Amino acid sequence: MRASHADRERTVDVLKAGFAEGRLQQPEYEQRITRAYKAQTHAELQMLVADLPQGPVPQAQFVPQRPMVPATFMPMQMPVPVTTNSSATGALVCGLMTPVTWGLTSIPAVILGHKARAEIRRSGERGDGQALTGLILGWLAIGGWALFLLVFILSAAVNL
Repeated sequence: MRASHADRERTVDVLKAGFAEGRLQQPEYEQRITRAYKAQTHAELQMLVADLPQGPVPQAQFVPQRPMVPATFMPMQMPVPVTTNSSATGALVCGLMTPVTWGLTSIPAVILGHKARAEIRRSGERGDGQALTGLILGWLAIGGWALFLLVFILSAAVNL
C-alpha cells in the first residue's frame, strides 16, 4: 500500500523519539530520516522503525506511598455540613401554632411531618425529631377537635 505524507511524518516522529532517547546515533538517524521521506510504501516505512518502540514504553505503575508526615501535621478534612430538612422545620412550626390558631395548622403539620420523614430517610438530612414533634402536635389537635365534635353531637342528641 502506498504511503501518504502523514504516514511519513508519523515515521519521522518515531525516529525523532528514538534519537532523543539515545536509541539511534546521529549518522544512522539522518540516514533513516532521508529514507523515510523517500519511502513510497508502508512496508518501507515499517522497516525503518521496526527496531524502535512505537508509542509509550510501559513503565512501572505509580503506587502512592503513605506520607512520611505524622497525622498531626496533615491538613484537617472538613466534614460536610448536614442540613436540617425544611419540611421538618415547617411541621414543627405548624404543630406549635395549633393552639394559637385553634387547630387550623394541624393538617399542614401532619402533611409536612410525613413528607419530612420520608425525605429524611431518603437524603439523610437532620430534623427527624422536629418532624415527629410536628406530627404528634398535629394529630393531637385533630384528635382534640374530633373529640370536641363527638361530645357536641352526643350532647345535642341527648337533648333532643
